[in-house]
Amino acid sequence: MSPDQSFQPRSAQRGFSLVPALFLLIVLAALGAVAVRMTAVSQQTTVLAIQGARAYSAARAGVEASIYAALVNGNCGNQSLTLTEGGLAGFVVDTACSSTTHNEGAATNTVYTIDAFARAGAYGTPDYVSRRIRTTVTDAT
Repeated sequence: MSPDQSFQPRSAQRGFSLVPALFLLIVLAALGAVAVRMTAVSQQTTVLAIQGARAYSAARAGVEASIYAALVNGNCGNQSLTLTEGGLAGFVVDTACSSTTHNEGAATNTVYTIDAFARAGAYGTPDYVSRRIRTTVTDAT
């Protein structure tokens, strides 16, 4: 038997590159999964930010409607608005108005406190959004 036949160094190293290759594939797959998850979270964050801005605009619309009702029509009461047009479609706005009268010299002024709560979606679901605004206006000139 020759010395070359008894010593077989190549067969002992068979499959050695398989372990690093599998490790590399697993690491790359994990990094890909993290990148996909981060992209989805980023998109959801953007959608929620836009929904929050829409809810704020809906609450402002409720405040403006209540200001108009109080100052122009003299009607300071609670009302509920269901918005159906444009970017605010689907929002429900509940407003509450209270007033106090103050005498300043010969003038009598009324101060209105208006609270508006806008919401869309069902509470507890991922697409639920709400905003609340409170403002104070007066009929003083």
